Amino acid sequence: MELEELKSVILAALEDLKAKDITVIDVRERTSVTDYMIIASGTSNRHVKSLADNVLIEAKNNGLRPLGAEGAAGSDWILVDLGEIVVHVMLPATREFYDLERFWRQAPDASGSIAAE
Repeated sequence: MELEELKSVILAALEDLKAKDITVIDVRERTSVTDYMIIASGTSNRHVKSLADNVLIEAKNNGLRPLGAEGAAGSDWILVDLGEIVVHVMLPATREFYDLERFWRQAPDASGSIAAE
């Protein structure tokens, strides 16, 4: 599956279950671990779990084999690793506390330069 198609599948899976504040961050110039980070919020622990589960289901329905998922036990932050895209589904308070958007936008690129906001 092409990267843009995978991104569309993930975004649709999150939107189908009414994820809040979906953000896509291109991290290709910042890390070799993944190409995109997708961050979304759920309104409750159950909603966060349902969103992450839906991403996993839709990925599998489209022939993808997820590399893993972490955090389902607590359900305030679940990470779904799809290789080229890592999805973070969080409660709003957890998302605000860790502020991954700021972290990845300000991370040094491969040359060591800090990104301008």
